[in-house]
Amino acid sequence: MTVTQRYQHQDISATNVAVAAQAIALSGERHPEIFTLGPETSEWGSCTDGMTFGEPQNNSVVGMASLLSRFAIGVVAAAAETNPKAIVSGHAPTQEVRIQLHSPVLFSLILVSIGLAQSCLFVIAVKFGSRLEIPVVAISQLGEIRKQFVAEPATSWADSHLIDIMLWLAQALLAGLAHAQYSNNTTPGANDSSSSPLDFADSPPFYPSPWVEDTTGDWADAITKAKAFVSQLTLLEKVNLTTGTGWQSEACVGNVGAIPRLGFDSLCMQDSPLGIRFADYVSAFPAGGTIAGSWDRGEFYQRGYQMGQEHRAKGVDVQLGPVVGPLGRNPKGGRNWEGFSPDPVLSGIAVADTVRGIQDAGVIACTKHYIMNEQEHFRQPGQFEDFGFVDALSSNLDDKTLHELYLWPFADAIRAGTGSIMCSYNKVNNSQVCQNSYLQNYILKGELGFQGFIMSDWDAQHSGVASTLAGMDMTMPGDTDFNSGQSFWGPNLTISILNGTVPQWRLDDAAVRIMAAYYYVGLDESIPVNFDSWQRDTYGYEHYYAKTGYGLINQHVDVRMDHFRSIRRTAAKSTVMLKNSGVLPLTGNEKWTAVFGNDAAENEYGPNGCADRGCDNGTLAMGWGSGTADFPYLVTPLESIKREVTDNGGVVTSVTDNYAYTQIQAMASQADTAIVFVNADSGEGYITVDGNAGDRNNLTLWQGGQTLVQNVSALCNNTIVVIHSVGPVLVDSFYDNENVTAILWAGLPGQESGNAIADILYGRENPGGKLPFTIGSSAAEYGPDLIYEPNNGHGSPQDNFDEGVFIDYRAFDKNDITPIYEFGFGLSYTTFEYSDIKVEKVAAGPYQPTTGQTIAAPTLGNFSRDIEEYQFPANATRPATYIFPYLNSTDLAEASQDPEYGVNHTWPAGYADGSPQARIPAGGAPGGNPALWDVLFTVEATITNNGTVSGDEVVQAYVALGGPEDPKVQLRGFDRLSIQPGQSATFHADITRRDVSNWDVASQNWVISEYPKTVYVGASSRKLVLSAELDTSDYTS
Repeated sequence: MTVTQRYQHQDISATNVAVAAQAIALSGERHPEIFTLGPETSEWGSCTDGMTFGEPQNNSVVGMASLLSRFAIGVVAAAAETNPKAIVSGHAPTQEVRIQLHSPVLFSLILVSIGLAQSCLFVIAVKFGSRLEIPVVAISQLGEIRKQFVAEPATSWADSHLIDIMLWLAQALLAGLAHAQYSNNTTPGANDSSSSPLDFADSPPFYPSPWVEDTTGDWADAITKAKAFVSQLTLLEKVNLTTGTGWQSEACVGNVGAIPRLGFDSLCMQDSPLGIRFADYVSAFPAGGTIAGSWDRGEFYQRGYQMGQEHRAKGVDVQLGPVVGPLGRNPKGGRNWEGFSPDPVLSGIAVADTVRGIQDAGVIACTKHYIMNEQEHFRQPGQFEDFGFVDALSSNLDDKTLHELYLWPFADAIRAGTGSIMCSYNKVNNSQVCQNSYLQNYILKGELGFQGFIMSDWDAQHSGVASTLAGMDMTMPGDTDFNSGQSFWGPNLTISILNGTVPQWRLDDAAVRIMAAYYYVGLDESIPVNFDSWQRDTYGYEHYYAKTGYGLINQHVDVRMDHFRSIRRTAAKSTVMLKNSGVLPLTGNEKWTAVFGNDAAENEYGPNGCADRGCDNGTLAMGWGSGTADFPYLVTPLESIKREVTDNGGVVTSVTDNYAYTQIQAMASQADTAIVFVNADSGEGYITVDGNAGDRNNLTLWQGGQTLVQNVSALCNNTIVVIHSVGPVLVDSFYDNENVTAILWAGLPGQESGNAIADILYGRENPGGKLPFTIGSSAAEYGPDLIYEPNNGHGSPQDNFDEGVFIDYRAFDKNDITPIYEFGFGLSYTTFEYSDIKVEKVAAGPYQPTTGQTIAAPTLGNFSRDIEEYQFPANATRPATYIFPYLNSTDLAEASQDPEYGVNHTWPAGYADGSPQARIPAGGAPGGNPALWDVLFTVEATITNNGTVSGDEVVQAYVALGGPEDPKVQLRGFDRLSIQPGQSATFHADITRRDVSNWDVASQNWVISEYPKTVYVGASSRKLVLSAELDTSDYTS
């Protein structure tokens, strides 16, 4: 029998697993009637539809066995932590454990968790003549549980150890309910593909792939230069420019081939969105999801510019960032922290300013991951091949949701000039994104007027010709699988041009787009790469995997400059104060400060002791995965607090083992001030940490964080909690505890973590950050869960985005749920008053859909059709698995290594049509129709600092579009104002046509509805103190 489990920590003993196996051992062939589940089961309670563990198939014994096994192993998983206040809800497996069950004894054990909003618990053992019920009121004490047994004579076939097993399960519940309360239940019906209008959605085709044109805009000069350059290239050189050389074949995580004849070096692509991965002497910047908490455009730009400076100085041409996919549909998404916020406007402004910063430093920004890449499970082969299917998850959504939510920040990035966009691993509407012609041809290159190049995520290309025709321009890292030596492009792209399958203009356009981005950011001369991703030695192999070309590979260039100063400032400005009972700021003169938590201290293996930061040891300053960088150092909170207090003669003691209960109790009872550091981590799905395969299994604090806070605060009436996390966490167990006097969210602050939090705690910086997400009281409040288990047999798991645009605070508003801390919330050491809202209508012309036609597809240069010219040069060096554009044979079929070469394939209509094409009405310029950015209203308000210290206030403008399908309010602008005590400042926001429009599916364009519209100005999404009507009657469509 196969039993599956989901758990957060991996310290579950084999004995516990064995006991659970015994508890669920079944031999139902002899008494199948015991396990029949029908209408009569209503006697168990009114919540018979609450079997969130998976309904038995056909009321069968096998189905019931599956039900019981999944629940029981969930109980075992729960045994890692203790929380007597919690209640059971939970199930769903992510990691498979095989347990062989052999038992000659026949007994039945039915454990059914029934919960209306997790409000009741029944643990029921059913056998002939014996029944056990454990109501939730009795959970808090094992002795009380023992009293609930109904004394009835056992039947002859009952296992004599049944009661012992039941008591063990109850004890496991008592020890593990903290985990079980916050289990990974899917919201009932949320992803149920059997009832969704998005069931097995498909994506319409769109061909041909649009080509770049000479324009009068920002890209004109770059495109002219690019066309001149590409016109000089041979067919082989064009293919070389678009095809990666293969994993670990060159110095960077991705390289395309060089063009030695023209002195053009291989382009270098390198992670990450917060620094340079796999390199020394680089900075570790705050993560995107953290800097979003600053709500500061200047910080967005500065961080981007400094990252660009460092990439440029290392010889990197393309920085693989910033991130707006995932947007953050669900807070448990593993890579949310790499992006900015689940709000599209905050993310859009942050990504645009970051792109400008990176590219002003002379590096191409690669905005990723396009699109709907909202979870790690089933994104890559490693996550789905184990389940017996080969296709990635499909994110299914409607056109309105695409445009109004997920596409919004990508449009902002394109308008800001991003040179590259990375297509993602997943499918959208059951079409692989990197060969989805609608998303790449129609949306990106057509409607949004994207002038740069589309790059595949690493091995996200699943076809050769199809991805080419669908608009992909560069394949990374070039091989079909890492180190395979095979490529969908390379020689196969050469063949596709030679045999006419792919028109020459399509390859020319891909090459022009790459070079246009190159010139657009001023890379007329690139800096040679001076580091190696795969080795830190000074000398080594230039082609690491092939072990050839020994020489100088690392020059150890220090590119950090004085960036540590701005990293510290940015981290402090991004810190959000959630609670303060007047105890902050601290003075530094506290007599005895006690610091608690593993998150306060250093990783015992060093800050880079876990590959790609794939562990939760020590203070958390970035998540895990490819979106990381090596720390040059990491300042811990503990060392900064020690320096702060001991310099003034105070005492600092610490317990950094979250489970050292005796020591925690002894120290907490004596301290004047207790500072508790807790965290929650996540990352990319190729690494599993404490049972979390990229995505978080729940929203609880890790390593018993809730228990740690409760234990300390029970003994110290001045307990300050600092949270380092990848996103929202559950604080409901302590946020309203009067002994918890302050709570700070510090995110993932980067290398200056300790200094930054000390600046806030001791008052050198006044906290001005605001939450870039909502903190609720349960995971279910956020809406549909992630998909942790296959739901489509051996086909692509189907993830239906039925909630539409209602994520994060929009979902809370729609469902009238009061969050613990709302989106945009944050406190300061001073107070602010809002007054005098003014709205001025700005004259603007009518919205004009784009009309006309493009030019014909340009063909740049000619190529020989003599197959001999495309063979490997006689003197060529050929490192193993290196991807070249050359052919191995003069026979194209043999050179392709494709057994289906020559078979008649039906290619989509219009794919090769290079004639002038009709322009897309919603398009017309980078980012979309230029009229979308017409300012229709200006909004002003007066903000006054009523306190005694200077401070920053993030002022937010929201708009209610008024329609029945619209969110109650939507963020549309913000500004961070620095105001001296007793002084006032003027907040200003422009409301554009885009801000008051909806996407109309029928007309495929933006329209302004006739519903009344209102603008609000306030301190958060739930504290909107000023409002005014917006008269859009002149602009309605």
